[in-house]
Amino acid sequence: MIGILLVDDQALIRAGFRALLEAEDDMSVLGEASGGRLAVQEARRLEPDIVLMDIRMSGGDGIEATAEIRSDPALPDTRVIMLSTFELDEYILDSIRAGAGGFLVKDTEPEELIRAVRTVAAGDSLLSPSVTRKLLAQVAAGNPAPGARPEVLAGLTAREREVLALVGVGLSNAEIAVRLFITPLTAKTHVSRIIGKTAVRDRAQLVVVAYESGLIRPGGR
Repeated sequence: MIGILLVDDQALIRAGFRALLEAEDDMSVLGEASGGRLAVQEARRLEPDIVLMDIRMSGGDGIEATAEIRSDPALPDTRVIMLSTFELDEYILDSIRAGAGGFLVKDTEPEELIRAVRTVAAGDSLLSPSVTRKLLAQVAAGNPAPGARPEVLAGLTAREREVLALVGVGLSNAEIAVRLFITPLTAKTHVSRIIGKTAVRDRAQLVVVAYESGLIRPGGR
């Protein structure tokens, strides 16, 4: 069962998400919060698997709350999916830097939201191709991710470099497997090893590493 914390300063939006998520057999809404500060408190109390976090709220910034949750040693397994009314470049980059495992706009189709929750809960990250393009454009404009280094490629095998480049353009493990003629499990193993070697939090931050290492450029490989 995937335990979820809903964070939004509009009660009507929280109610809509609750109804949608609790209709799924493998999901349970553990609680709600109306702002970032309360979200951190509730995350520590409930220890959810997933936090659906609005970005702009009157009760505390969602990005700051995400960074606090993701850096809390008491919440190693809690992942965050950011929700925004608009797909704004600066929000995307700041969300990834804070440790979010996914970024969705609020008018996302219900099926896509459900898929995102399952994907991120399973330990993967979810960035749509449009979000990936915006993220790369923002990095190219001079907003590097902390800790990203071109020399990081020296520690990767040739195959891992191939996988990193494909992660960087937004491909899923299944899509990488098809492209490289390997199994999805092998692709996932490669991604996990790359995350360890590059010392980033998750797959989403690998997109930034792929750009800054020179493997890809905005618009493709």
